[in-house]
Amino acid sequence: MCRGDDPNCTHFAEHRRRFLGDLAPERRAFLKSGFVATGGAAAMAAGGLSLVGPALAQTSAKGIRQTAHYHLPATAETVHWGYFSKLLKPQVEIASGDYVTIETLTHHANDDAERMVTGDPGAESVFLWTKEKKGVARRGAGPETGPLGPGGGLGVHICTGPVAIRGAEPGDVLEVRILDVAPRPCANPAFKGRSFGSNAAAWWGYHYKDMITGDRTREVVTIYEVDVSGARDWAKAVYNFRWPGVTDPFGVAHPTIDYPGIPVDHANTQRNFDVLKGVRVPIRPHFGTMGLAPREADMVNSIPPSYTGGNIDNWRIGKGATMYYPVAVPGALFSVGDPHASQGDSELCGTAIECSLTGTFQFILHKKADLAGTALETLDFPMIETQDDWVLSGFSYPNYLADLGPEAQSEIFSKSSIDLAMRDAFRKMRSFLMQAKGLTEDEAISLMSIAVDFGITQVVDGNWGVHAIVKKAIFADRPS
Repeated sequence: MCRGDDPNCTHFAEHRRRFLGDLAPERRAFLKSGFVATGGAAAMAAGGLSLVGPALAQTSAKGIRQTAHYHLPATAETVHWGYFSKLLKPQVEIASGDYVTIETLTHHANDDAERMVTGDPGAESVFLWTKEKKGVARRGAGPETGPLGPGGGLGVHICTGPVAIRGAEPGDVLEVRILDVAPRPCANPAFKGRSFGSNAAAWWGYHYKDMITGDRTREVVTIYEVDVSGARDWAKAVYNFRWPGVTDPFGVAHPTIDYPGIPVDHANTQRNFDVLKGVRVPIRPHFGTMGLAPREADMVNSIPPSYTGGNIDNWRIGKGATMYYPVAVPGALFSVGDPHASQGDSELCGTAIECSLTGTFQFILHKKADLAGTALETLDFPMIETQDDWVLSGFSYPNYLADLGPEAQSEIFSKSSIDLAMRDAFRKMRSFLMQAKGLTEDEAISLMSIAVDFGITQVVDGNWGVHAIVKKAIFADRPS
């Protein structure tokens, strides 16, 4: 039955209205609770320091006369799995200033289909996999033919979109405000009022070859529960299980987690419900993968992040944050996925709490011709702004697709290092402080050492990341 997530339903609009009405009290409580990122775009626009100064804001707003609000559900028809592409047909085309509510699904939902797929029409259409067919055949940027299936698993994230922004051209900057984040409620009546996510300590994790107990190489999946009512601002572990080795419906064996969305038959697992007892995991809902289509290749693996964003995996990209992206292709082509309920800096074991979320976004286009003399004039990387901070994303290779040549999408996985990512973050912060804040190089270097925090974003996405955080309050007395 359509729950307001099947646009092909003849009564879609009415079902959607009812669904949102039923969810509203729980959703409001969730948003008022302490487990979404603090701050908000409205607060920044109301007088807080922002990368977009009053002059640029007024210029960019001139063409915004009336805004529209769109809804983009997550179904087999609206997602692309495991890749970004400048060739994708937009799912919706919007104008600058418009709002879009976008549903996102975790690619780990089949780790426990009973809790994360069953009864949910959108998720069921995406994760459909029988002997006869898959709901979404291509999973990754690899070739159509291969032992693991189309796409080869060279990219794993279910991305909803793309959203095309009318008039966006290379050289422009797209501002994306995250106004709202809510967990996707479990559709199975047995688990009403809850949401679930999966954490896989997997073979690509930093820990994998450095185990000290038991079998020295093992993959362990932990299922977590999230309360969508907002009464609890933390997640708790439900159970864990060791990856048993799975044979998919097409008869292909997967001794490790080597292809996304593999259905796990729990008749073949040993579930341990005595796990992390008494431990509360603070909730920080955010989108691990969010960004624009790059220009360098027709199809790009969703795993390594790059200059147009993608799989940055920074928990600060949640409610109240604003992202700035350099536009690389006409229309920008924004997609979002890899939703997380929580993650620590580094994402050490390979994944976060991978949990389906729905976000509401506003898109503001800043044209290249209007950027001269502004903080966004030289922006050529994804940048995060919160109410209190500016966060710059450094990568081992700032644009690995261009930096590493024709074999970039394979070579990036063997060439990344924290040293390289740290240097990129340092250089970006130095440039930002000099260009956007008018500091000399000597001033910028001193300030970075005494007041800028550098942290490890992730060490599991091929193109490793280091972020640099500077407090806005530092510049409260400095003339703009």
